[in-house]
Amino acid sequence: MQGDLIFLGDLIDRGPESAGVIDCLMTLRKERPATRFLLGNHEEVFLAALNGDAKLLRLFHRIGGRETILSYGITPEAYAAADYEALVGMLQAVVPPAHRMFLESFEDMFVEGDYIFVHAGIRPGVALEDQRPKDLRWIREEFLSGAGAPGKVVVHGHTVFDQVVDLRHRIGIDTGAYRSGGALTAMGFEGKERWILQERCLRDAEAA
Repeated sequence: MQGDLIFLGDLIDRGPESAGVIDCLMTLRKERPATRFLLGNHEEVFLAALNGDAKLLRLFHRIGGRETILSYGITPEAYAAADYEALVGMLQAVVPPAHRMFLESFEDMFVEGDYIFVHAGIRPGVALEDQRPKDLRWIREEFLSGAGAPGKVVVHGHTVFDQVVDLRHRIGIDTGAYRSGGALTAMGFEGKERWILQERCLRDAEAA
């Protein structure tokens, strides 16, 4: 029996195949409709740029969006020659509407049993139903140093750690798959049991 899959967001940026990743996950959703996708801050900025926000396109560039844009077939030369206003139009022309609709369908938070799945974290002292999407996708220190949610364990990404951080009240599983030496990390959950699955980039393994 297949278990549910939950993706915590930041599925794009900083790698050469963001468009391909989205294609792959769209196929996965068709094959496994129960799969849940949470919106990360990188997808949020990408969608804002697609909607014509040149200011956030500038931010997108700074956080690894250049690689995402090139993955849609825009050449490095064309990218370098365009200003941000022109780049908005180029981006809108090459990103398939199906990709935008897929990303727009992503959720903010998913609660299952004793676990809260979220991209970045939650605002301490705020009820789950009152959490702001901005915090769910961008919060960092206030959440990391907070006490979490009573009776729940928050499973999150967003903040990169060298190893999985498994604490009483939160589990951080972003281990920097995009960077040299980083790992792509997943975690399995069944009842009260949980386990870690990791894969390191082949080129890193060859260089080690």
